Amino acid sequence: MSLSSKYNVITSPLGEDLHKDGKRLTPQRLKVLNLFENIGSGKHLSAEEVHEKLVKTSSKVSLATIYRTLRLLVQMGLLHELELSEGGHRYELLSNDTPDHHHLICIRCGRTEEFENDEVLEAGKVAAKVNGFKLIESSLNVRAICPNCI
Repeated sequence: MSLSSKYNVITSPLGEDLHKDGKRLTPQRLKVLNLFENIGSGKHLSAEEVHEKLVKTSSKVSLATIYRTLRLLVQMGLLHELELSEGGHRYELLSNDTPDHHHLICIRCGRTEEFENDEVLEAGKVAAKVNGFKLIESSLNVRAICPNCI
């Protein structure tokens, strides 16, 4: 089963952006980005989960390649990296629909849920203004234990 039969191939600025930086649009890079674009924004995956999903589609891609590709896509502003205090990392597709959102993260299993809160956004704006900062984004990570891990 090929990746294109499981996931729709999506055109993106990835190829053009890579060529500007002197990099190639490899099949592996395209597969990783297509995976995130097909699952949509709001889904958080670890590098291992990305690897597992791609291997299930008979894609030949190493875990090391996944890590390098995720780092590159974060640097290019296509993915957002959520660094967990427990040492793990999760990745999500950046979206203009919910640029300022927050995360509820289970400290045991890593389950991540998004939520929006206008009061948190306002507190970030006020704190930035009071301290002379220009606000770029506002996000809050709430560490908790999910119902499955309690």
